Amino acid sequence: MAESMGNLRRTHGCGEVTDPGMEVVVGGFVQKVRKLGNLMFITLRDRSGVVQLAFGDDTDREMFDKAASCHSEYVLLVKGTAVQRESINPDMPTGRIEIKPSELRILAKAETTPFVVSDEVSANEDLRLKYRYLDLRRAPLQHNLMMRHKIAKCAREYFYANDFIEIETPMMMKSTPEGARDYLIPSRVHPGSFYALPQSPQIYKQLLMVAGMERYIQLARCFRDEDLRADRQPEFTQIDLEMSFVDVEDILEITEGFVKKLVQDVLGREITTPLPRLSYAEAMRRYGSDKPDTRFGMEIQDVSELVKDSGFGVFSGAVQAGGSVRCIVAKQAAKILSRKEIDKLTEMVRGIGAKGLAFIRWAEEKPSCSFAKFFSEDAMTALTDAIDCRQGDVALFVADRNAVTLPTLGALRLEVARKLNIIPEDKLNFLWITQFPFFEKDEETGAWVAMHHPFTMPEEECLPYLESDPGKVTAKAYDLVLNGIELCSGSMRITDFELQEKMFRALGLTDEEIEAKFGFLVEAYRYGAPPHGGLGIGLDRLTMVLCQAESLRDVVAFPKVKDASELMSQCPSPVEQENLDVLGITVKP
Repeated sequence: MAESMGNLRRTHGCGEVTDPGMEVVVGGFVQKVRKLGNLMFITLRDRSGVVQLAFGDDTDREMFDKAASCHSEYVLLVKGTAVQRESINPDMPTGRIEIKPSELRILAKAETTPFVVSDEVSANEDLRLKYRYLDLRRAPLQHNLMMRHKIAKCAREYFYANDFIEIETPMMMKSTPEGARDYLIPSRVHPGSFYALPQSPQIYKQLLMVAGMERYIQLARCFRDEDLRADRQPEFTQIDLEMSFVDVEDILEITEGFVKKLVQDVLGREITTPLPRLSYAEAMRRYGSDKPDTRFGMEIQDVSELVKDSGFGVFSGAVQAGGSVRCIVAKQAAKILSRKEIDKLTEMVRGIGAKGLAFIRWAEEKPSCSFAKFFSEDAMTALTDAIDCRQGDVALFVADRNAVTLPTLGALRLEVARKLNIIPEDKLNFLWITQFPFFEKDEETGAWVAMHHPFTMPEEECLPYLESDPGKVTAKAYDLVLNGIELCSGSMRITDFELQEKMFRALGLTDEEIEAKFGFLVEAYRYGAPPHGGLGIGLDRLTMVLCQAESLRDVVAFPKVKDASELMSQCPSPVEQENLDVLGITVKP
């Protein structure tokens, strides 16, 4: 039988017992039991750390036997005195002391766990997610969740201090097109009608500005029914804010203040503000990405003018068709990027849409080049000089439409950097990306769609092109990037109801569709709306980057896996037919 706590109450966390002479009561899980004849040691663990319990000849025999019956993950409550350890463990914060127990209670016994609960674990992730409550006992995951808590706490403190009001917006809302599929909730009271879980509080926070709240903040839960990956979950949290009577600079400035405080409070480090900025066009030109990792160089170079008249049809043909020839140069990479490795990279770029990969690999005295027979010695020298390719380097070329060339080289740049191990892990490179295109073409339909969302304000000078040349329209939109990961996205909002209706029409919406989906928002603008804008910072992604975690699953308490299921509770799951009948729903086999 397990024992009760009785009148014994915990006074310290295990990791807080640091000095000899401390009289303490600690509680936690048994991490390890070591029996050495008439000596026995138990490592006790709670979220604050671990501490060693020592039992010996001077221990009450009944207590010694009780301790000897303990196994991993038993829950203990122990009263005792901290004493100096004979053999100090420098790897433990509490490694100078151990506790001599005077009272021991076994509060809960534990069966053998499906995997060993330890910092380093060999069990596969699916098994750990099935028993997530055990996985969460491990110090690395507890550290991540506590880091997430600190970030959320810092956000609230900062925005409260800057006169923001925290307001909750509905979790059941009208389904509106915002880029991903909605999670839908059937209504029992309104048969055939559905609520949607919010992809973001976008419309509500804009209406709060119309309502005169001026500065809004919320740690908002958001839901998107889309394919998962390492930095995406179907439900996530964003630090959501909106401000009235501001322009882009005001929003960037308030966000930078939060980022500066966050890094200082949570990591104890300093960053310099204002943060660097790149336009979308420049980011794509230099890095092939709208969320570039700037911790290393290897920028994209345009060699179209140099090679457009070469006899190499792949190069000249791409330029003549209105595309370009671009490359990256990996310095001192020839030993690592062998021909076999370059072949692997070629397959990789073909898998993401490129036709192939040309290269110069300068391992010996003379470079080896996949297109050498089309270039004279002087032309090859001119090319290598122009791109600063020297002995020991590898240059990789892609020729195609810019829509293929740039993102392909952007992905290739990251892959090569990983292979060369040149990405410094201790850097925090924040970067604003600004002046996004307002529209992008849907590859399947050819229709123009909003790159951010249809409430984004275009740059004033672009308004004449809304209908005549949508590709020229740029938006008052901005993303914050950290180490190649998008942390937040935001924009100034359209507040003129006539312009908003015009924007909807530019996106191909009919008057009936506008009224059905956004009529209440357009009507609200008819009663006067102050200029406003905002953004949403991904709390999960921010935590993932600051913890240097590999996946969002490592910073979320109970995450979903790739097929959006949760292995521990086995959801989603079927429901009783009577529940479906009430909702008027029939499930097709």
